[in-house]
Amino acid sequence: MLTRTHFTGAALGAAILALAAGSWFFQERAAVEAANPQGPKFEVDPFWPKPLPNHWVIGATIGVAVDPKDHVWIIHRASSLEAKEQYATWNPKAAECCAPAPPVLEFDQAGNLVGHWGGPGEGYNWPVSNHGIDVDHKGNVWIGGNGRGKQNAALPTDESRMGDGPVHDSFVLKFTQSGKFLMQIGKPNQGKGSNDPEHLKLPAKTLVDPKTNELYVADGYGNRRVIVFDADTGKYKRHWGAYGNKPDDAQLPPYNPKDPPSKQFRTPVHGVALSNDGLLYVCDRTNDRIQVFKTDGTYVKETWVEKNTLGDGSTFDVSLSRDPQQKFLYVADGTNMKVHVLNRDTLEIVATFGGGGRQPGQFYAVHSIATDSKGNLYTTETYRGQRVQKFRYKGMGPVAKRDQGAPWPK
Repeated sequence: MLTRTHFTGAALGAAILALAAGSWFFQERAAVEAANPQGPKFEVDPFWPKPLPNHWVIGATIGVAVDPKDHVWIIHRASSLEAKEQYATWNPKAAECCAPAPPVLEFDQAGNLVGHWGGPGEGYNWPVSNHGIDVDHKGNVWIGGNGRGKQNAALPTDESRMGDGPVHDSFVLKFTQSGKFLMQIGKPNQGKGSNDPEHLKLPAKTLVDPKTNELYVADGYGNRRVIVFDADTGKYKRHWGAYGNKPDDAQLPPYNPKDPPSKQFRTPVHGVALSNDGLLYVCDRTNDRIQVFKTDGTYVKETWVEKNTLGDGSTFDVSLSRDPQQKFLYVADGTNMKVHVLNRDTLEIVATFGGGGRQPGQFYAVHSIATDSKGNLYTTETYRGQRVQKFRYKGMGPVAKRDQGAPWPK
């Protein structure tokens, strides 16, 4: 009986110790998780996409989109290639390599090139400097442009040097996935400013709301607004500027992070993304901020990303995570050469990855960003970056440090 009592007491003591240890473990785990919030993990795929055929090379790559089939679309500028990158096009031919790829390229999930087209054609005006690509819920492909004229294809990003007057790329284009022209909204050299309902002025990016079939345009490098059209007819619906106000084209002083927040967008109004719950995220690039609106233009909130960034600004493009709640925003920061992961609810930065460089997982001027149905990320790089990269989604995990560097495969 005494032995049984001792045994029962020892077992009870061991159970109490185990419970205490378990409680301590879970308390420590909770403390670690509180200190290291959960965030998405990514790993660069250094072998995506596969090599292009025909010795094709791509220039400044200024748009990426993912269609309903999870095919990845990019658009680039052949005009940005150096002469020695086009030896195969010389007359007489100077070398086997290389030649510019067509402006629009379509890849499947394995990285195979499955479609290509683009350039001038009958019935429409091709941009002097194409910019941005989107594939809507019906499979239509939309393209913008930021070219001032034939002698000045790429508009300076410093708005103090932009000047006034007509610009060639004052329109957006709509095509089928095979490149058949469908519609043009606006005409060349016709943009009359940020309150012109008929024409654009150097539009940077588009998206179509599948619920309403409305086209949203980040307009853009010349105007300071978001403008909305019917995606089938091109009929004007509405537009707005920063904070949902009427846009103003008055020249702004250079951005100073110490100044009060600008009441107007600076150029370029560069990116737009629409969440499932009806919030529109707008990249006010050289103001280093993202403003959030309802789809009717009602202002909701804003945040700054790397607020002290000068030069080209920090908020180049934005995409949303593909979980049901879309908990995260992914922001392409072409000046700091990183991708920022933001909590969509609080708009706080959870983590960043990338960093300046030319190796896989690094960036030189990351410009555009998109997400596929599996949560994978795709980025493009402008200027001399000239590439598209894929970052495989590896699930959620604790964020041990904010700046994660290049997410190289382990």
